[in-house]
Amino acid sequence: MTAANPPAAFDQETIDEYTRAGYWTGDTIASMVAGHAAARPDDPALLATDATLTWSQYDTLSTRLAGGYVLAGRQPGERVATLLTNGALVHVAYLAAQKAGLVTVGIGPRAGTAEVRHLIRRTGASALFTRPVHRGRAAAELAADLWADGVVDPYRQARPAPGGRPEHLTAQLTASGELHLLRDGKPLDLPDLATAAAAIAGRGLGADDLFFLNSTSGTTGLPKCVMQTMNTRKYFGPLAAEAARFGPDEVFASVLPAPYGFGQWSGHVVPAMYGYPTVLAEEFDAEQTWQLIERHRVTVLAAVTSQFVMMLNAEGRAARDVSSLRVLFTGGERVPGDRAARFEEETGCAVLQFYGSNEAGPISVTRVDDSREQRLGTAGRVIPQMRVRLFDAEGADVTATGGPGQCAARGPGLTPGYYDDPQANLQLFHPQGWMLTGDLVRIDPAGYLTVTGRVADFLIRGGHNVSVLAVEEAVGGCARVAQVAVVPAADEVLGERACAYVVTTDGTDLTLDELRADLAARGISKYEWPERLVTLAELPLSAGGKADKAWLRADAATRFGQPAR
Repeated sequence: MTAANPPAAFDQETIDEYTRAGYWTGDTIASMVAGHAAARPDDPALLATDATLTWSQYDTLSTRLAGGYVLAGRQPGERVATLLTNGALVHVAYLAAQKAGLVTVGIGPRAGTAEVRHLIRRTGASALFTRPVHRGRAAAELAADLWADGVVDPYRQARPAPGGRPEHLTAQLTASGELHLLRDGKPLDLPDLATAAAAIAGRGLGADDLFFLNSTSGTTGLPKCVMQTMNTRKYFGPLAAEAARFGPDEVFASVLPAPYGFGQWSGHVVPAMYGYPTVLAEEFDAEQTWQLIERHRVTVLAAVTSQFVMMLNAEGRAARDVSSLRVLFTGGERVPGDRAARFEEETGCAVLQFYGSNEAGPISVTRVDDSREQRLGTAGRVIPQMRVRLFDAEGADVTATGGPGQCAARGPGLTPGYYDDPQANLQLFHPQGWMLTGDLVRIDPAGYLTVTGRVADFLIRGGHNVSVLAVEEAVGGCARVAQVAVVPAADEVLGERACAYVVTTDGTDLTLDELRADLAARGISKYEWPERLVTLAELPLSAGGKADKAWLRADAATRFGQPAR
């Protein structure tokens, strides 16, 4: 494998099938942005805390950066590791790579040094792209730590990086839309627009090319790299438009980490498809999000569950005029029905979700036309084109009975799999070709899907399998609980007990006796009661914005001992 010959994303038969069906098209993000820049150059494209860019500025800056890549010697198919917080710069960087024929390695902004080093090694990235200061850490310090033990690049044999390591590019985008670039600490002038356009002619990635490698959130070990094409991410567009009934004047706000699947389609791809301005903040802050919604009259918000729950708990939210908000797209983890209902009641918007994953893409979706029970009590109606199947523990197809079973899919939103990781791909795909999600679900006769647990997301208490999801649902129903995550805790007699980590609505400790009284009053089965309880000021979050259960399991092991598995 060489940099100039990246792995094929899909075989031609698959491309032809989905193109004939109209699910995939030849439009690229670059062509769509260029179209908006030509039609309405002065309209806002990115309303970000680092800079506000019009469609013309977005198109021009990304072209000049792409030209800089080419003139600096970057070859087609090379990987560029991009470590950036949210904002306008990250989308300029992503688009520039596409125009230059480069594959972006999207690294979550919270990634530590070991994870960044792992992803660079795994992908053979020839460059690392950051800001001069990333989350309070100087780029030079980060680079020194990364290269302290050297970075072996197993793929780039033809043109080794200077010093045996990837080049380090640092960029600063000013509020006025000027881009300043350094290469290994030395200023690098960007070419003018005409020179850049000539340099990138014929270099851009196509809609079916591998264009992005997004790391998994890394909650259970070193992350894997999910391969993406523009068409697999664009597939969300028409589904979201139909589910939310998009109009001509929507204003998007995406507060998700940009590299992950949810952040990609909501912040980078779908707004470009429809020409909607996108509101972005470099780091998520609940109170700031309410301010941005009010200031920019946001109509469509994208946030994972933990984020919208934190927004509900933010002080001062009631003083904000958020009447413009029509839709919240959420998901990424269990969506608590009571919190979602409260969000609807306090904002007047509809809470919608796609069920799916970075790997599987969209599997089901809720719609504004669904009843509240369907919107908040299920994960929506299955998307027919994703050809969902359910498999029992022995691998038998139980789709016809509605399950429960492990959910699997094979359709136009599906990614090709993990990059350069055949062993992980063997575990990802069912022998018959369906991609396995790891989720246990059931599907009712009307086609609505409900997640009942994870294949491995259970604890074993006295020989009985206890669903972690069921315990989280039970604890989350307590009025004093704002957020909850459950992990196993060691027990000398029963092997494992359920340990609930909670954040309370009033910031004070919740005792186990208080929680048990609440569970009893609500008639919750004792199988779903936790036996350990820890109150935190806030839940630790993974790079993808979900509860960091790896951290919680380690903490539970320290507090209560290691579970015996």
